[in-house]
Amino acid sequence: MIYLDNASTTLIKPDSVKKAVLRAMDTFGNASRGAHTPALDALRMLMEARIALASLFGLIDDPMRVIFTPNATVALNIAIAGIKGHIVTTAAEHNSVLRPIYRQDNYTIIPCDILGCISTEAISSAIRPDTVAVVLTHASNVTGNVFDIQSIGELCAARNVHFIVDASQSAGLLPIDMKNISALCFTGHKSLFGPQGTGGLCLGPNYMPESLYVGGSGHHSFDYKHPRELPDALEAGTQNAHGIAGLLAGVQYIQSTGLSTIHNQADTLARLFAHSLADTPGVTLYGDLAAPLRTPIVSLNIEGYDSAQAACLLFEKYGIAVRAGAHCAPLMHDGLNLSGSVRFSFSHFNTQKDTEFAVDAVRALASR
Repeated sequence: MIYLDNASTTLIKPDSVKKAVLRAMDTFGNASRGAHTPALDALRMLMEARIALASLFGLIDDPMRVIFTPNATVALNIAIAGIKGHIVTTAAEHNSVLRPIYRQDNYTIIPCDILGCISTEAISSAIRPDTVAVVLTHASNVTGNVFDIQSIGELCAARNVHFIVDASQSAGLLPIDMKNISALCFTGHKSLFGPQGTGGLCLGPNYMPESLYVGGSGHHSFDYKHPRELPDALEAGTQNAHGIAGLLAGVQYIQSTGLSTIHNQADTLARLFAHSLADTPGVTLYGDLAAPLRTPIVSLNIEGYDSAQAACLLFEKYGIAVRAGAHCAPLMHDGLNLSGSVRFSFSHFNTQKDTEFAVDAVRALASR
């Protein structure tokens, strides 16, 4: 099998990730729930993971503002749920952003252009006196387009507006600096190479959302209210220490291999794939494929095939695993006038041989 569905979840993980999870299952107790070695080992690992993620995202001053969640969806719900006021977001967003915002009654959605791009100027124009937050994906999970979070963060800081970033598609691939970001939401199971069921929320110094959950914290057990100190304020119940141990190993792998090395290898394959298919009759590619900075995603459609049919044939006939449908990004597909697309997403564990085989498979389907 050739696995090209890495934007959904990375299947091939570093060996160190698997070993870390197994070791944790053999040795960890419940963090903050005991003074014995197994509980303390789990607590120390959680702190080490917070420090590693804080370093990766430029939040080195306060790793206690790294909050663990089961995924980016929960992180985004926490970050968005307590906003009182006008929100600006975009048509590039995943439903993990859109659906929490739809629960509000005061928002503006910036449309994408024909390539799926959004300008900083469009976001600036949408900010009103009552705007409280801008919520934006760092990179589209449909087109691979990367949005300028540095400029938009500076804009938000100048306008005294919170900036919430969905880094699901960029964490582990692109450099991220938390400066001018109020909340950075990430998932562990994509390009951070962690297990499913891991993710988190990094908070800037001036943003404190309300928790969606309260309950056990391991201390202050006689208090009626949940602790207000971070990270406990936003972490109720037993943490997924086994999974987070794997996430920590994934981050350490990225740090030792090099973020730019990992991105460049996957990006080279994605650009080779897109370039090879650019002039293929019956194949339509989407996104700004000439942009100097992209994530390694190429979405396309093949004339004569529904996206789901094409994806099934790619796997059944050629053993190529891809994603079909709307990818939980309905407004992007609406803007591109699509009901769905076939998404190829590359990892640095893929090879040029994998890529060339995928090109030949798409060409073969298009020629039928």
